[in-house]
This record gives sequence, structure tokens and C-alpha cells, in this order.
Amino acid sequence: MEPLNVLMVGSGEYTTGFVGSGASESDKKVGVVGLSMFDLRRRGKVGKLGMVGVNGKKFPAIREHLHKNITLAYNNLDTSFDAFPPEDTVDPDAYKSAIDALKPGDAITIFTPDTTHYPIALYAIERGVHVMITKPAVKLLEHHLSLLDAAEKRGNVYVYIEHHKRYDPAYADARFKAKKLGDFNYFYSYMSQPKFQLETFKAWAGVDSDISYYLNSHHVDICDSMVSQLGFAPTQVSASAAKGIATSLGCDESTEDTITLLVDWEKTGDPTKRATGVYTASWTAPQKAGVHSNQYFHYLAADGEIRINQAKRGYDVADDSAGQLMWYNPFYMRYAPDEDGNFNGQSGYGYVSMEKFVDGCRSINAGELTPKDLDAKGLPTLRNTIATTAILEAGRRSIDEKRPVGIKQADGVWRLV
Repeated sequence: MEPLNVLMVGSGEYTTGFVGSGASESDKKVGVVGLSMFDLRRRGKVGKLGMVGVNGKKFPAIREHLHKNITLAYNNLDTSFDAFPPEDTVDPDAYKSAIDALKPGDAITIFTPDTTHYPIALYAIERGVHVMITKPAVKLLEHHLSLLDAAEKRGNVYVYIEHHKRYDPAYADARFKAKKLGDFNYFYSYMSQPKFQLETFKAWAGVDSDISYYLNSHHVDICDSMVSQLGFAPTQVSASAAKGIATSLGCDESTEDTITLLVDWEKTGDPTKRATGVYTASWTAPQKAGVHSNQYFHYLAADGEIRINQAKRGYDVADDSAGQLMWYNPFYMRYAPDEDGNFNGQSGYGYVSMEKFVDGCRSINAGELTPKDLDAKGLPTLRNTIATTAILEAGRRSIDEKRPVGIKQADGVWRLV
């Protein structure tokens, strides 16, 4: 199969690990998307690489950051890419000229603020370009369905949502085991990040999006992937939000600290079978929590239960420079090189998620698979993540409108009421 040409839309923390002042303080100091794509190019799965941002003046610093922290760290791994806009230009619409330079069958990755996902994805889909979108796919159910319609009308365009937690080995195994535990009954999840993340997200936190879209999207999708296979679908969302910490740190007055979604689920065709999902997310966890992302869930079914705590994985490091005990997660992105000095994180579930997208695009381009075939595999495609978008938007509306918001679907058509 031919290598896939990829344009990375967004040049920030998740793509490069660069946050303006240098390497991020999070667990993504050298990014995820860029590093994965550079290595996939080394392996022959990716061809030409491009990167687009709003401010081209950042690219010299980004290139220096990538050279220092990736090229020199991994046996001279090639980190070259074509940049949009030019390095002396600021252009919020640079993604358009960058996508125009692609051909049908090429691909883009979208790791930008949530409100920009829809217009960028639609622009690419209409030109026959495959699309990966970071979660959440979009903020509105209407936009999700619009992208799905555009992709199906264009034909042979693969739209994939980067729900990497599906590839976490424990979560993937839990999804498999849930099939044998009978009807879904209860799900509780918690996910948080320390307050310093708000420094990175201050420009859009509480303005363009919220912590539920950003973090609850992980476990809402995981739960849906576990219970949709059992015939359960969401019917109503009630949400609650806590405030006061983020605003004291200089964030916009509308910024919530912690959001909890209470979701009613019902088995299709059998209204006597109902279940409850509770999903909590916060970006105001303690600065010295010892983990970058606290994450765990409890799943209860008719014939058993599953508990997963992915915050502390039996791996802790005491480092004087950190001033505390740290719990790391090498199962997501493993940054240690192999014995030859090459990047060695191909089994990390962050990398696996990227490779699954690239492999899917290449299979479609080679005529071996269709987007419907990839839907049928249960991958986090646009079609397979409708419920997640519906729940997240319903949660936002529930907070804003101070009422429960219903989710209805009939003949494949979803709507909020």
C-alpha cells in the first residue's frame, strides 16, 4: 500500500509538546501526534508531512524544540515538515490553503480548540481528504450528523475520532468482558488533571469549551462502546457544575471547575431494562497530585462488575527535581528509546490510536476496505460516536438551561429535546 500523506492541523501541546514558552509541563512534553507521525514515516506508513497553525512565527521555535527533543533523542529521527502559514505570517484560515495543497485520499489530523473542529473537518471532507479529529468530535449533535452526511455523500472518506482510551489494554479488555456480564446497570467514572493545565488552556477554557467536553468525553465514549454492544442507548442527561477555583486563577468567569453528567440509559426494545451512568471530570485537581491524569471507573452489570484505576499503575518514581513521588503512565506514550536508539513506543495506546487511523486510510485508498467496513469493526468512527456527542451536548445544555435534556433516536436519526 502507498504511504499516507498527512497534514497535522494544530501545532500545540498534543501535536508537538510545544506550548509557547517551551516544552509542556504535562506528560506530553514532546507531543503525541507529531512524534507518532514522524515514526510512522520512518516505518514507511506515512509519506509527506505538513503542519498548520495560526501563527507561522512559532514554527522556528517548534522546529528547534522537535530537533532537540525528538531528533537528537531518537537516533536522528526526521522531524521535517511543510509549514502553513509561512513563518512570517499570521493567518487563522491557513488550514484552507494547506488542505487545498492535498489531494483526495490524503489525510489530516485536527488537534485544535473544539469550536474549530467542525469547519476544518467539513472543508477537508468536501475535498475527499480523510480526517482524524481529537475528542470531542464536535460540540453539537447537529454538526456531528452534518459531517457524517457530508462524508457519506462524498464517499470513501474516513472520519475517525481519536478516542485513544479504547486502546488502553485494560479498557479494551473490559469492553470484551462486559459482553459476558449481562445487562448494563451502573457506570461511574472520574477523570481529572492538575490546575496548571489551565495555564495551557486559559485562552479557551470556559469560553470555547468546558471540562466535560475535554475529559468526560473519554469515559462517556468508553461506556457507550461497552453498552451499545448490549443494546443500550442514552435517553436523558442531567448535569451539574462546580465553580470558583478556575476563575480565581484568572480564567474566564464562565469557567467551571468540575462537571458531572447523570445519564439515563435504556435497552432498545425493552424499556424495563434501564441503567445509570455518572461521569465526572475536573481540571482543578491538586498541582502535586503525583499523576497528570487521575482516571478510573466502576462498571456494574447483572452478572458482575469491573473496576479499573488507571491513575497509579504500580509504577512510581521518586525524583528530587519533582519534589514528590510521581506515578507515570508509559502505557499511553512510552518515550524511552530501544536498544538501537530508535523511538520504541509503538505499543503505547496513544500511538496505536494514530496507527489505526493511518492503516484505515491506506486500506481505503488501496480499495481493500470501505468506511462502512471500518464502522463494522467497532472503531471510533464518526458513525460509532454519535451517542458520545449527544450526551456531551445534552450535558452542556442541561447546565445552561437548568433542566434535564432528553435524547431521542428513531430510524437512525438522533435529536435532543
